[in-house]
Amino acid sequence: MSSDLGDNVGVRVSAKVDYALRAAVELAIAPPGPVKCERIAQAQSIPLKFLENILLELRHHGLVQSQRGADGGYWLARPADEIHLAEVIRAVEGPLANVRGVRPENLDYEGTAEPLRDVWVAVRASLRSVLESVTLADLAAGELPDDVRGLVSDPEAWQPH
Repeated sequence: MSSDLGDNVGVRVSAKVDYALRAAVELAIAPPGPVKCERIAQAQSIPLKFLENILLELRHHGLVQSQRGADGGYWLARPADEIHLAEVIRAVEGPLANVRGVRPENLDYEGTAEPLRDVWVAVRASLRSVLESVTLADLAAGELPDDVRGLVSDPEAWQPH
């Protein structure tokens, strides 16, 4: 899944991020108590082994908790309305935006390319404005914040250019 910014440059959402968000939303809609990994994998068509690793990373970052055993499974560590999509993404992939593995603010361009660093910082800020405003509860309820719905309602947003 990708959103192209140009012919050769794009913002790409990895399968790992996509699966992590889908699994987290599945936990957000689940009744209280542990949810089996197999149930999440089946509900969201996520490969089980891949999902197990993702849930371990989310647990490591304090977003989910788990319990072993016959009655075990996973659940959100905090209420769904307190977990933003950006947190889930950072837990499984690190910073929201980087250039060649470097954070935008740490880039050093010279000459005419110097303003490019500010462009990358602005791109990161734009991603944050969406991903830090949407919570798992928003997704679970099918109710996106007004500013996000406004972006989606623009017909240009749906164009692949």
